[in-house]
Amino acid sequence: MELKKYKLRQLGEFKNGANYPKGSYGEGDKIVNVKDLFRGRFVDEKSLDELKPGSLKDKTIYQTQDGDILFTRSSLVRSGAGMCAMIHEPSQCILFCGFIIRYRLFNPKEVYPLYLLYLLRSPQYRNLFTGNQQTNITNINQDSLGEIEVALPIDLKGKIDYEKQVQIVSILDDLDNKIALNKRINAKLEQVAKRLYDYWFVQFDFPDKNGKPYKSSGGKMVWNEQLKREIPERWEVKPISEMLKCDIAGDWGEEEKKGNYNYKVNCVRGCDMIDMTSLPTRYILQANSKKLLQADDFIIEISGGSPIQSTGRIVQVTDEIINRFDKKVICSNFCHGIRIAEKDYISYFLQMWNMFYENKVFFNFEGKTSGLKNFQFDTFISQLWVFPPKQLSKQYHEIVSLNRKQIDKSESENQKLISLRDCLLPMLMNGQVEVR
Repeated sequence: MELKKYKLRQLGEFKNGANYPKGSYGEGDKIVNVKDLFRGRFVDEKSLDELKPGSLKDKTIYQTQDGDILFTRSSLVRSGAGMCAMIHEPSQCILFCGFIIRYRLFNPKEVYPLYLLYLLRSPQYRNLFTGNQQTNITNINQDSLGEIEVALPIDLKGKIDYEKQVQIVSILDDLDNKIALNKRINAKLEQVAKRLYDYWFVQFDFPDKNGKPYKSSGGKMVWNEQLKREIPERWEVKPISEMLKCDIAGDWGEEEKKGNYNYKVNCVRGCDMIDMTSLPTRYILQANSKKLLQADDFIIEISGGSPIQSTGRIVQVTDEIINRFDKKVICSNFCHGIRIAEKDYISYFLQMWNMFYENKVFFNFEGKTSGLKNFQFDTFISQLWVFPPKQLSKQYHEIVSLNRKQIDKSESENQKLISLRDCLLPMLMNGQVEVR
């Protein structure tokens, strides 16, 4: 298969996104923000924020259409530079913000937009944005994007071969559809854990001794003066800190300044919480090896700056992660590492955290664009909370753990599928593997 290189500016045009005043968010037109470009190859219009009518003088110039590719203009971390996603079969008006550059092909019937998207999201092309940066803040513009060269298949007449692009994409698309299916199943399994938590520990309709919903079946409730509400009889109220065994926040030194930091480890930073497939090397004191993470520990990002503004996001450490990095993983000082005192409360703590996170409790919220910047950890753990009987929490943990194992299995499969896709992509596009 013969390939010919074209610069992006030869194939399409660029447009910077819309700027708007504070207070513009509300019910209205959907708008793509930077965080929305890190959720997959296609922009998920269901998860987008909205702008109030009249927020823009002329919204038509910022409207997207099917096949548009959106790039991040700037990122606080190297891994976020130039990330892109595509508008795919939109069902409504979708705008894009000023931190994004829109790329629109001159002729989408000559250059297949999805083929181009796969190229630009591939490891080889991502390295153009992330491989040679010398600073933590990275910026791109229309001129730098326009100079990027992409290789397109050419037919015997020397013209761009559209059908060959479609054939190549069909193989990659099948892999991505399987990955997406696994993610949807995982989301439903996580929803089950969330709904069961709400049913048992918020509505207090956990199974009584007869297997009936406790509160709805007349289970005894008692007034708690500290919480100013009723709770089931014999449930305890204690500070959340009593659920924790220890806070295992990081304590490490840079390689070039290691000095007495002689114990080599892998360090989880905030941006690594998106995808912990690779972690940077750091050094710690041998005496601090007790701070190494274990399976079922939790990592919580406590300061902003990741490409999806994930401050407050929680990740449960798995055996697979620990084993992948030879049991030497530590949490950076941008995160909190938490270990639960009793295993039976692990799933209960996770869902309790997610409930607080979704409702922005104990967070300093600074708007949709800047994201959550600070998490008040000490305030959080000092709060009084309801502790269910250990046996009930254990029962909940056993149910949720089965879901967790299935989720971990699917995530492991997805990592293999992603590796296969990324390995196939350059071979397909260089003609090393033929599509028939």
